[in-house]
Amino acid sequence: MKRLWILLTLAAGTLGAAPQDSLLGVTLVQNKTGPSLSVPMQILLLLTVLTLLPAILMSVTPFLRVVVVLHFLRQALGTQTAPSNQVLVGLALFLALLVMQPVTDQVYHEAWQPLEAGQMTASDAWDHASVPIHAFMLRFAREKDIQLFMELSHAPAPAKPADVPMSALVPAYVLSELKVAFQIGAVLFLPFLIIDLVVASVTVSVGMVQLPPVMVSAPFKILLFVLVDGWNLVVGSLVRSFY
Repeated sequence: MKRLWILLTLAAGTLGAAPQDSLLGVTLVQNKTGPSLSVPMQILLLLTVLTLLPAILMSVTPFLRVVVVLHFLRQALGTQTAPSNQVLVGLALFLALLVMQPVTDQVYHEAWQPLEAGQMTASDAWDHASVPIHAFMLRFAREKDIQLFMELSHAPAPAKPADVPMSALVPAYVLSELKVAFQIGAVLFLPFLIIDLVVASVTVSVGMVQLPPVMVSAPFKILLFVLVDGWNLVVGSLVRSFY
């Protein structure tokens, strides 16, 4: 599980790699790679960065797309709280880790191991670690969204895709993932919507106005989802959409 904290540790270490004797009144200590922050200060910065972990997981990983689609699926089934939020978030987290495993392996071998061996500074390790993450987000960020945030930030147009700054790429990736998640959610809603319409028409035609049509259609939607092995289809399609 050490690889889950690679990016956070590198981000905190980057702040402590300033080539000066003091930073905002905090004295820097000398080590074999040069001046850096003292251990208590590094721990404080690391704990501060750890508070950003939920935002990082939701923003720069497939977690966003997966969890939104799963919530759409639960609403389409009409089960309200089954599966619970904890189950959906846990499933989305493990699926995101599965998809991000090649990226984390690359970060581990190219940035974390050299940093542990003292072969590069934290700043250099962060530069090496950001390359695969940048490439991953660039694959799924729409050009239209990237252009929007480049214009909003008044940044010059990049000469090539690798020159797109993280400040524009991250929000563009989030918008692109939201668009894809809503498209998948709309497709998931269609078969269950047909069942709702059919059940509502039948109940109204026979005069069953006392019983809500949603309550009548819920068992049929769950039965259909189980018969087609819905969880396998949905999860498999979500993971394959990233390859």
